[in-house]
Amino acid sequence: MCAGAAPRSIEGMKRFVTVPIAVVVSAILWLLGTGLNPHPGVVALAPLPVLLIASRVSGRTAFACGFVSWLLGAIPLVPYFSSTLEQPPLATVLLLGVTATTYAGLIALTGTLIRRGRPGPAVLALPAGWVLMEYLIAVAGPYGAWWSLAYTQADVLPVVQVAALTGRLGISFLILLVPAVAAVLIDVTIPRRSRIRCAATALTMMIAVSGYGFWQLSGPAGHDPVPVALLAVAQPEDYVPADSAAGRDMITRAVAEIDRLADRGARIVVLPEKSWRATESTLPALSGPLTEVAVRRNMDVIAGVLLTQGGTRINAAIDFPSGVVYAKHHLVPGFESDLSAGTELTQLPGTSWALAVCFDLDFPDLVRADRNHGATLLLVPALDFREDHWLHSRMAVLRGVESGLGTARAAQLGELVLGDAHGSILASSNTDITVTRSVLADIPQPAGPTVYARFGDWFAAVAAALLAIAVLGTFRSRTADHPRRFRCC
Repeated sequence: MCAGAAPRSIEGMKRFVTVPIAVVVSAILWLLGTGLNPHPGVVALAPLPVLLIASRVSGRTAFACGFVSWLLGAIPLVPYFSSTLEQPPLATVLLLGVTATTYAGLIALTGTLIRRGRPGPAVLALPAGWVLMEYLIAVAGPYGAWWSLAYTQADVLPVVQVAALTGRLGISFLILLVPAVAAVLIDVTIPRRSRIRCAATALTMMIAVSGYGFWQLSGPAGHDPVPVALLAVAQPEDYVPADSAAGRDMITRAVAEIDRLADRGARIVVLPEKSWRATESTLPALSGPLTEVAVRRNMDVIAGVLLTQGGTRINAAIDFPSGVVYAKHHLVPGFESDLSAGTELTQLPGTSWALAVCFDLDFPDLVRADRNHGATLLLVPALDFREDHWLHSRMAVLRGVESGLGTARAAQLGELVLGDAHGSILASSNTDITVTRSVLADIPQPAGPTVYARFGDWFAAVAAALLAIAVLGTFRSRTADHPRRFRCC
C-alpha cells in the first residue's frame, strides 16, 4: 500500500506544480502574441504549454487550463473594448467568454485525442475549431472580421500571401497548426511512426505555404502604379464645421499641403474620416476650395465629412472635383448610432478606384464586392483611437491582400498607410491632431481578383469538415481514456 502511494503522491505533486506553470506561461505568450501590438512569432507558441499537459490531466482540468490561460492573456483587451471603444459590458463579456470557452473546449478535445492515440485528429482539432469560431463570430457579430489571429502575422509577408487563397481564416489555421503538431511530436506515448507521419505532413504544408508566399512576392504586385498621397492636417479635437473659422483655417492649410503633394507627383490625395462636418448649405465652404485645387492640379481629393443631407446624417467620403459621395456602410456600434448607413458601392468616375470608410474594411465581403465590380485600389478616410493604429491599419492592408487591391488608408489619431496587393507597406506615418503629416507612394494596380475574392470564406467549410473528423476521432480509441502520468522525459 505504501509503495503504491508514493508514486501517486509524486505524480500529484508534479501535476500540482506543472499545471499552474503551464497556465501562466501560456497566458504570457497569449499576452505577447496577440492584442493591439502583437509579436508575430509568439502566438504560435501560446497554446503549447497547455496542450502539453492536456492529455495528462482530466478533461475538466484541461478545459480549465485553456479557459484561464486564454482569458488572462486577453485581459488588456477589456479596457480597449469597454473604455476606448465604449462597447456595452455584455458585448465584451460575450466576445471574450465565447472565445475562451471555445478555446478551452478545443484544448480538452485535443488532449482526449492524444490520450486515445489519435494524432491525426488531434492535430486538426484546435486549428479547425478556432477557424470555425472566427468565421461564426464574423458572420453573427457586429464587428466583422476584427476578431482574428491572422492580423498578428501582417508583417510576415510570405505567410500573408495565403490570404489571397483562403482569406484570413487560412492564416489563423496555420498559426494554430504549429502548436498542435508540436504537442503531438513531443508526446512520446504516441507511436514514433505516427509522429513522423504527422511531422512530414505538417512540414510539407509549411513548405508549400512558404513556397507559394515567396513565389507571390517574387513577382510585381500589379501594373500602372498610381501616385497616392495621404494627408492629415492638424485640427481641433471636435469635428470641425466646414464654415467655421477653424474649419476654413483647416481647409486653407489642407489646400496648401495638397499643392505641395501635387508638386511631388501625387495623383490622388486622401484626407481622414470626419475631418469636417457640413450640411448641404455649408458644404460649399469645403467643396469650393477642394474642387478648385483638384481641377487646377488635375487630381482627385478625397475628404472624410460628417454630412447632413435632407435630415439624414451620413459618414461620407467625398471625391473632388466629381462631387461623388460615398456613405459608410458599416457603422461602429454605439459610436455611430445616430448615422444612416450607406448601401451603394462607389468608384471614382472613369477609374477603378473605390471609396470606403474606416470600419468598412473590417468586413471582407464589402471589399470582395468592390473587387468583383472592377476596383483595383481602395481609397479610405479613417479615424482610429491612437492605441490601435497598428492593428487597424494592418487589418485594412490584409483586406487588400485577400481580394487583390492596393490600399490607401488615411487615419487621423492612427497611421497613414499605403499598401500594395501583396501586403507590403509602401509608406506610413503615425498621426495626431496636433501635427500635420503626409505620405506619398506609387501603388500598383493588380491585374485580377484573387481566389478569395471569387469564392469568399470557402475555407470555413473545410474547417468544419476537419473539426468533424477530429470529433469523430474521439469515438475510435486505441488506448485507455484516462490521464497519464507525468513523465520526466
